[in-house]
Amino acid sequence: MTAHKSHTHFTVTHNTKTSAADRERALQNPGFGSTFTDHMVFVTYTAGKGWHSARIVPYQPLVLEPSALVFHYGQEIFEGLKAYRAEDGRLLLFRPEANAYRFRKSAERLAMADLPEELFIEAISQLVRVDEAWIPPQEVGALYLRPFMIATEAALGVRPSSTFEFIVIACAVGDYFSAESGVVSVWVEKNFARTSRGGTGIAKCGGNYAASLVAQMEGKANGCHQVLFLDAYERRWIEEMGGMNVMMVFDDGTLQTPPLTEGTILHGITRDSLLTLARDKGLTVSEAPYALDQLYHDVQSGRLKEVFACGTAAVVTPIGSFKSSAGTCVIGDGQTIGPVTSLLRQSLCDIQFGRAPDPHGWVKVIQ
Repeated sequence: MTAHKSHTHFTVTHNTKTSAADRERALQNPGFGSTFTDHMVFVTYTAGKGWHSARIVPYQPLVLEPSALVFHYGQEIFEGLKAYRAEDGRLLLFRPEANAYRFRKSAERLAMADLPEELFIEAISQLVRVDEAWIPPQEVGALYLRPFMIATEAALGVRPSSTFEFIVIACAVGDYFSAESGVVSVWVEKNFARTSRGGTGIAKCGGNYAASLVAQMEGKANGCHQVLFLDAYERRWIEEMGGMNVMMVFDDGTLQTPPLTEGTILHGITRDSLLTLARDKGLTVSEAPYALDQLYHDVQSGRLKEVFACGTAAVVTPIGSFKSSAGTCVIGDGQTIGPVTSLLRQSLCDIQFGRAPDPHGWVKVIQ
């Protein structure tokens, strides 16, 4: 495990609003995305001056001009990662440098200011130190970190902003899906596309997720937890879920996932980690196109044994069935979590929480 050292000076204004008793109650069952910590990070960018005024302040509403460019032209990007408390008390981050690099690539695609990777990691580390008490016990969950950048220049006109705010907020989290959901069902979206070649599919920007919501509502109306998007041209090739990558496990021990070559699929850090762990365990890994009709055929023949979604929030989530206007396709008995899915999830979580050796140097200790 690699230690991370401080380089940037952050001013800190402490928030004493939440009592220890209230925090303890909140951490017993934090849910996902609603139990926010006491502080947040701000770092300001001004053209000609660069990044400045790094500060940690009490969690609070944002004050922006109505003409701020983020509201009108969508210059906004974000990331998601977690901080973990090891059994020996160490505070851990999982592959934050990968998030920092992806954040820079997203900024490049959206014509936003380039945030140094060291500053990204330092901002996260500082917030975790200040809000350490909000990290739940291992049996409950982790601290989810949401770094984001918004265009703040007050002006109308289609052009890049000259000012930005980099902000980090955090929330204590348990499971992304409720414990009752277990194996999830997935709606196959055939009318709407998440993105297309040359679009913003490889960027983690809010517009991609906004574009997925109408399909998500359609899936929910049809009794499904999540949505699977197909390619924008043929509506045939599996791409990714609304916010997660997807993987298939076959009877010959092959783990397959759609390739990143078309630029339409987010470069998932959990995805990459699982592919590496699968290779470590002797599985054959294939990054190759996979058609929806082939999936239905492989399920019927028994060749396809397991399907799961993966991402920072949900980690690894088994898929029990796919449903579309053409009917339902059930994986196995539709209820059982497959052995490869279980093995990869446990292996990843053990490394993230510091319970297992970290041969790839993924875990960073916050000093």
